[in-house]
Amino acid sequence: MGTHTQIVARIKPVTFRDVIAVVGPTAAGKSDLAVELALRLDGEAINADSMQLYRGMDVGTAKLAPAEMRGVPHHLLDVWDVTVTASVAEYQRLSDATIADIRGRGRLPVLVGGSGLYVRAALDHLEFPGTDPEVRARLEAELDAAGPGVLHERLRGLDPKAAEAILPSNGRRLVRALEVIEISGRPFTASLPDHRYRYDAVQIGLTVPRPELDERIALRVGRMWEAGLVDEVRELEKAGLRDGRTAGRALGYAQVLRVLAGEWTEEQARQDTIRTTRRFARRQESWFRRDPRVHWLPYDDPDLVGRALAISSDHAVH
Repeated sequence: MGTHTQIVARIKPVTFRDVIAVVGPTAAGKSDLAVELALRLDGEAINADSMQLYRGMDVGTAKLAPAEMRGVPHHLLDVWDVTVTASVAEYQRLSDATIADIRGRGRLPVLVGGSGLYVRAALDHLEFPGTDPEVRARLEAELDAAGPGVLHERLRGLDPKAAEAILPSNGRRLVRALEVIEISGRPFTASLPDHRYRYDAVQIGLTVPRPELDERIALRVGRMWEAGLVDEVRELEKAGLRDGRTAGRALGYAQVLRVLAGEWTEEQARQDTIRTTRRFARRQESWFRRDPRVHWLPYDDPDLVGRALAISSDHAVH
């Protein structure tokens, strides 16, 4: 009896990390896995998708409906108006406070999203370089006059890794990358330090074979159109979407704005959204693959939740 008691005493109870993050490309099933983990671990979800921070951008960002959240609280959704320019530094401040609040109530934060820099801002020791209003204003004026393509080509020459990670249409991030390069004299990617967590954290990445991911993206875009994306954009245009430097260039929204301006047909917009989203998904994969801490699991693994729970346990080696 005494021996049995000693053995039991040596068995460490299963506990979990301070923060769990579910990452990977769009349309991989991250939101559903995050909900499952939160349900099993008394957790709450924190959004790390830059576009889901915008109020009213629901259909085109594939926000979960309340029923799909299954009672799990979701934080950092619907934070900004569509006219607000996104700020990773501001997101870091918000995510810090949210993580502290959830942990302070004895619950587990489950970060979920595919915006790589936002994930790092939430989890890592990451300080953002300052800004120079004159440099920023000059680059923004150039963006307005010449378009994002010119800035993307310049960034490709100065910092190929940054150019690979940033969509050619993402004028705001292009301006920021070029601003940092001009201010610091170093590549934008050099401003990102080594991967070093601020928490006892773990990242679970979902992998989808490329042909399947391409098909999932096409199906998702089709469902967005059926769910009323065009009507959603029409309403957001009244709220200033067309003038939003970040929201107005979001995937799907930028394309539908061209429909509403009479430049494209809906079919042209739909096909371009599919093509652009597929390119974006490849950039997401490249970003997260560069982080050696991500534990990758097949999205269709029959025991996906069980394997994710095992990785998230503090028994796992990271």
